[in-house]
Amino acid sequence: MVPVTGRPHVLIFAKAPRLGQAKTRLARGVGAVAAWRTKRRLDALTCRIARSPAWDSVLAVAPDRAIHATFPGAWPADLARIGQGKGDLGHRMARALRRFGRGPVCIIGSDLPDLKTADLTAAFGRLKRHDVVLGPATDGGYWLIGMTPRAARRAHLAPVRWSSPHTLADTLAVLPRGWRVGYLRELEDVDDAASLKRSSQRRLARV
Repeated sequence: MVPVTGRPHVLIFAKAPRLGQAKTRLARGVGAVAAWRTKRRLDALTCRIARSPAWDSVLAVAPDRAIHATFPGAWPADLARIGQGKGDLGHRMARALRRFGRGPVCIIGSDLPDLKTADLTAAFGRLKRHDVVLGPATDGGYWLIGMTPRAARRAHLAPVRWSSPHTLADTLAVLPRGWRVGYLRELEDVDDAASLKRSSQRRLARV
């Protein structure tokens, strides 16, 4: 059982990095093995970047039985884990927000090659002045959602068309009237061969 405190929390939502069972859209473009390797690298990168003395980090895994699985090089053995539980993505995220909402809480995915620890610091900074913080993604979704304790107690993320160009707009539409929303910089997650190629080009440009 992961203890819940009033400290800030970063929850990393991730599917188990098993060959052929994750990053299926990416696999259609680059092959199952390349997609699996990319998934493992992104999981490891996210887990490293999302850890800070300023907050507690928790890996929220799917399926739930992956809590006890070992994935050396992808999921750190010393990182606390919980299962995401049942329901669609909105139900799972809302449940996690309510569970860890004794303090400010943020949820991120594990497919963000350009994520920086400073992005998470900025998210908690926004929550000092806003009820909700969102990190927009280039595909119409978002790579981060965070809430204050007051907002997290009322977290409800339905109906939302997930994995669509409407995800961010739908989420804004279901937030209670009057809630203050802060925004972070836009990032691109790696979902397919094209986004993986763009990510590789950005890394090369920084060399």
